[in-house]
Amino acid sequence: MKRSVTRILKSLSYAGVLLCAAFMLPAFGQDYPDKPVRLIVPWPPGGLVDIAGRAAGRALQASLGQPVVVDNRPGAGGVIGADGVAKAPPDGYTLMLTTSALTMNAALRPSLPFKVTSDFAPVGLVAWAPSVLVVHPGLGVTSVRELIALARSKPDKLSYASAGEGTPAHLSGELFKSMMGISLLHVPYKGAPQAMTDVISGQVDLLFANAAVALPQIKSGRVRALAVTSAERFAALSELPTMHEAGVTNFEADQWLGIFAPAATPPAVLARLRAEIDKALGNSEVRAALEQSGMTPAAVGTRAQFAAYLKQDLEKWSGVVKSAKIKPE
Repeated sequence: MKRSVTRILKSLSYAGVLLCAAFMLPAFGQDYPDKPVRLIVPWPPGGLVDIAGRAAGRALQASLGQPVVVDNRPGAGGVIGADGVAKAPPDGYTLMLTTSALTMNAALRPSLPFKVTSDFAPVGLVAWAPSVLVVHPGLGVTSVRELIALARSKPDKLSYASAGEGTPAHLSGELFKSMMGISLLHVPYKGAPQAMTDVISGQVDLLFANAAVALPQIKSGRVRALAVTSAERFAALSELPTMHEAGVTNFEADQWLGIFAPAATPPAVLARLRAEIDKALGNSEVRAALEQSGMTPAAVGTRAQFAAYLKQDLEKWSGVVKSAKIKPE
């Protein structure tokens, strides 16, 4: 009899714990946030992700009622900042805004200190951004076909810059090399602005640059644009062909930008953040800031849709890395 009573009491005690937890989660979500939120941008100031992060941060700060501090943590193609977020307390006070480099790095380097599919909680997409293939004007080419012909005539003599190993600029360059059977020297930097600076100076010959960094330099004539990497032409540079139109059949390498939290962040907090991101993307000032920098605000979607897309993107770039036999440098 005593054993039966003891078992019943234990069961009731356990049920009470679960019931308390069930009530605590919504309360935690309702109280969140009650202190500043840190938004990690694993890239240097001035680039595509930094611009998007600051625009999103301003909007989130207004709607959350707490400071949203943008913290630039560049290095290793976005890996250093991402690793810090993966290991941060899962309380909603450390977030990350990053790009396709997250899935590209995972495809290129399976030994990363984190797992994209299990160490992050996808919150939502923020924007899409095409890249632009640009060259130094002194290279003397005016089209993608001319660039390919020059590269074939000078194996290993032409170089291409990137914002770091495993970044969109890097894998776009490797995909271009593989598809066209050409040999180019990869020169990685710690961020897109530095990579662009050396293309402008002629230290490096070409770059698959994000539109935010490329547009001012193209308009000033410091670099020459040859094509965009998106499936369709880019409105701000409507005269430019896509890579497909320029002769590189089925080449497509758009970048996505999205916000993440550490895995195990409470569902109520993630739901609040998802709702506030949707609200921010409906803000005309945020949309204008993104569009003026060459980005397209993302359509509203669920967290589950973002997670499914990430899985698909990882599979895509894993296939590219395998078929092109790309190795970490």
